[in-house]
Amino acid sequence: MSSNQAAPAPSLLANRFVQSILVSTLFLQIGIWVRNIAILLYVKEMTHDNAFAVSLISVAEYAPIFIFSFIGGTFADRWRPKRTMVGCDLLSAGSILGILVALTYGSWKVVFFATLVSSILSQFSQPAGMKLFKLHVPEHLVQKGMSVYQTLFAVFMIFGPVVGMFVFQTYGIKTSIGIMGIAFLLSAASLSFLPRDRREQEEKQTTQVLADMKAGFRYIRNNVILRKLGGSFFAVGLGFGLIQPMGIFLITERLGRPDSDLQWFSLINGVAMIAGGVLAMGFASKVSPQKLLTFSMVIVSLTIIAMGLSTSYGLTLGLQFVSGLAFPCINIGINTMMMKNTEDSFVGRVNGILSPLFTGSMVVMMLFAGGISDAFSLAAVYVLGGSFVLAGSAVLVPLLKLKTVHVMPTPQEKAAGN
Repeated sequence: MSSNQAAPAPSLLANRFVQSILVSTLFLQIGIWVRNIAILLYVKEMTHDNAFAVSLISVAEYAPIFIFSFIGGTFADRWRPKRTMVGCDLLSAGSILGILVALTYGSWKVVFFATLVSSILSQFSQPAGMKLFKLHVPEHLVQKGMSVYQTLFAVFMIFGPVVGMFVFQTYGIKTSIGIMGIAFLLSAASLSFLPRDRREQEEKQTTQVLADMKAGFRYIRNNVILRKLGGSFFAVGLGFGLIQPMGIFLITERLGRPDSDLQWFSLINGVAMIAGGVLAMGFASKVSPQKLLTFSMVIVSLTIIAMGLSTSYGLTLGLQFVSGLAFPCINIGINTMMMKNTEDSFVGRVNGILSPLFTGSMVVMMLFAGGISDAFSLAAVYVLGGSFVLAGSAVLVPLLKLKTVHVMPTPQEKAAGN
């Protein structure tokens, strides 16, 4: 189905591409959550709760984003996207077999590679998936498609840890890793039903990889909407990085509750995110992505500030629900704006440049969150974090006057690809 063809709203789930991607995502989420929880519990068990060893899991998960995100995005623009996604899933499944052999006859420390390898390969498959979304989903259904996608992620935020813990505690680490491999194989099988790649995409490639990378930066520099989106990405990452490590202290220090109450905040947040994704599906075609993104960021920023100032348990839970309700709209708005304002041939590189802006700023601020809390107060951390998110929404305000955020590429942007 061409992105230029008109189609009624109900056609979204009838779209062959959407069906395949959702089934693939379902299997991947099962595998990823089983992996995350099983490896976390296994490393804690083998190291007797060594904090440094546990932190290496996050390093294995996030480090590839900085190193391989833009490289993966560049190759996603050069390679056939369907072949790239299927190949990455098959390589991930193959690596799992090697890890299982090493786990049986070698060191338990190879479990770190299960996270590292799949994280590296996802930097190639994820932008390829975005490119396929751009090619096969009608433009007026993109925002609704993103809503369905985010709702599926929200569902696993609630049930993923439960499934992962059950598998590990019942069957152990080897079965957990094996399930991850099977999940990747099932994902690859689901993706095989996607429409064939267009062969001309590969045949057109005459430039060097380095030239393609430079063209990606020029493309964003010459596109005012993508520049503002990048600035907003960066600010939101700063805000989320400050508050993410502080959630447990908000409960124990600010509210004076036991740390076990963190599960209720996680549950409330997950339920709210599911509800937010479902609601976004209902009004996705009625609200422009820039308005959806800007106003949801304002709501999230204000709830973050209010949570930092609140000393009421009930009020803070309510604010957590409101924040979770709005959060999916941030992801939906960002991805929709990115795809609607990027040419097919640049989707991978744009995604590869913008995504590390968020992750990088978030990880950096995580390092400073504890120090800021010690130097000032926990409330100050939340106020500052909320202020960063609010600043990110302010960057997008000039876009609100546009009736539709979808522009034809300027001559300079076209030249960027030459």
